Amino acid sequence: MIANLMMYARPETEAATARLWALIREGLTARGIEAPETLAQEAGEFEVWTDPDLVLSQTCGMPYRLWLHDRVALVGTPDYGLEGCRPGHYRSAVVVRVDDPRAALGDFREAVFAFNQTFSHSGYAAPYALCSRHGVWFENRVQTHGHRISAQAVAEGRADIAALDGVTWRLMQRHEALPERLRVLCWTGESPGLPLITARGEQVPDLRAAVAQAIEQMNETDRDLLGLRGLVDLPKEAYLSVPNPPESAGARPRPF
Repeated sequence: MIANLMMYARPETEAATARLWALIREGLTARGIEAPETLAQEAGEFEVWTDPDLVLSQTCGMPYRLWLHDRVALVGTPDYGLEGCRPGHYRSAVVVRVDDPRAALGDFREAVFAFNQTFSHSGYAAPYALCSRHGVWFENRVQTHGHRISAQAVAEGRADIAALDGVTWRLMQRHEALPERLRVLCWTGESPGLPLITARGEQVPDLRAAVAQAIEQMNETDRDLLGLRGLVDLPKEAYLSVPNPPESAGARPRPF
């Protein structure tokens, strides 16, 4: 069995995430459900998400709707209380260099767009949808494999524009100086947030209850550090109804 919560992992939140898992595990134990003592935070994401004995993990909405929705069960969606979003939803900050004089998205038509993965909703699908509404897309693109690396590429002039998960952007603003070299040009539309999933479909009610209870039991410092407000029950259809960029379906990084 395996579990992890690595989607928003960073050194400053590591201890709080471990304490959250301890509370979740305590709730699962009380409900007669066995769970690993520690989170497998260093394991490969698809290795975890497709493990037949996955207890709990958090995935991105795009891999869920493209490849995972018919082989895992949806537990719930953490609410991070992002400004401008409904509970359980999020959006992406479209960032550029702080001294870039261009003022509108259309001004960046010839710009270099940095993105983490083509199967990232916040880093690729959400800006694609936004740009499509404005008749813009970027012919010049560079893949970075990480939101922070995309932000750094823009700050250092190796790219001009990037879209960053709103929770990631908030954490970056709180814990590092890099965002001072960037500004938010605009925001994408909101979408369902990163869902919690499990391979144990029959245990979803108990898993959902244990996670919700754990969030309530967190101390205020940890809850504020992780940005958690609660757990929202969004339907599977809310994820599957979100459109994908045409090239993303074939972007799976490895067979599974």
